[in-house]
Amino acid sequence: PQRLAESVQLSHRWMARSLRAHLADPRQQAMYAVVHGGIDREQRRKSVEYLSSLPFDGFAIGGSLGKDRAEMLELLKYLMPLVPDDKPNHLLGIADPESADAVVRLGIDTLDSCNPTRIARHGILLQRGGSHLRIRTLACRADYGPIDPDLTTIPHSRAYLHHLCKQNEPLFATLASQHNLISMNALMADLRRRILNDEI
Repeated sequence: PQRLAESVQLSHRWMARSLRAHLADPRQQAMYAVVHGGIDREQRRKSVEYLSSLPFDGFAIGGSLGKDRAEMLELLKYLMPLVPDDKPNHLLGIADPESADAVVRLGIDTLDSCNPTRIARHGILLQRGGSHLRIRTLACRADYGPIDPDLTTIPHSRAYLHHLCKQNEPLFATLASQHNLISMNALMADLRRRILNDEI
């Protein structure tokens, strides 16, 4: 706990120093504070209290968020009511479909992650409704249907992407990544629509 506290304080000093430099010449840019503290709720609370006393433009939730999604969500349930709601917030490094849907409901405004492109390179393609297509499977070899029947992303069949993947063609990573990014954008657009319709 002491080492964590010292680490959080060090981060705060660096952020305050960075903020001073930013405010001297903002150049129409925004600067977010990064809330730290690991899974220690007291450290997270102290981090929010200190950072919200400074004129940052928004808040990012960073650092360790737990060992799994369940632990992350429990932490965010505690943390998000403490984060000022008059400025935007961002969740760092989390953007798989299941987590995105869950954290938006807790008040997260934006999020980012390499997850969609990373899993694409390993042959896992996102589909509407939260399922995944493993393009390497034998079932895809002669399947000339679209990657996702419910969403138009790329004009190529499962069989073609299966072929590219099995042959280690560099084009596969490009097309699979493109598909997953379009799929994630569609998910986020749907979440935004549901927020605007007061469904979330």
